[in-house]
Amino acid sequence: MNGSEELLIDHPAEEVLRLRLNRPERLNAIDMPLVSALIAAFEDVDTRAVVLGSSTPKAFCSGADLDLEDEERARVSDLLYELYEKMVGLPVPIVVALDGHAVGGGAQLAIAGDLRIAGPETKIRVSGPGHGLAVAAWGLPSLVGRGRALDLCLTMRAVGAEEALAIGLVDRIEDNPGKAAVDLASELARLDPDAVRRVKHVVAVASRSLDALREERTGNREHWSGSVAALSREERGK
Repeated sequence: MNGSEELLIDHPAEEVLRLRLNRPERLNAIDMPLVSALIAAFEDVDTRAVVLGSSTPKAFCSGADLDLEDEERARVSDLLYELYEKMVGLPVPIVVALDGHAVGGGAQLAIAGDLRIAGPETKIRVSGPGHGLAVAAWGLPSLVGRGRALDLCLTMRAVGAEEALAIGLVDRIEDNPGKAAVDLASELARLDPDAVRRVKHVVAVASRSLDALREERTGNREHWSGSVAALSREERGK
């Protein structure tokens, strides 16, 4: 096993890369080291399938760490969109193992994956308009439809595992989602890699998810704390 303290990296099966968020004391809330480690990991995938999960059954991910200072939290939030784009554009399948809750940025990590396996106690919640943000609107319509996407984005209500399965937000419910994700990823790793790449590309084009993701990221930049927008202007002035 290798990786950073915040992200555990191993290969539990042939041609399967497993990434596990590892901040259990913070319910895997995302800080700068963790988002940076995730981006680096998805830039360097050399296997035929990826599993994204958690080192603790208590939570998959509670979103961006709210204890960060405003400027750093804004940077983390912006970098998360870079991470989602890398995940959507990755030419190999990503299976997400949802142990526990997935909130905000954690819900978007799940949506950016290709297949989602939930545990019985999983709850998924996007939180955005209450903080002046549009969150997950880029990816939810292609999974649950326009009406349900509006419901989840605007009410910000939590969705349990059974409802998530019924509306298409997750694909399976398993008592041990981590093991089930590895088993599924191992099956996918045996498929023709070029065919898998084409399938992912066509699905992304059909859903226009990348265009929507970029639009959501741009719109949110001005509302995190102002620091991301200010940083962008400063960098353009150099």
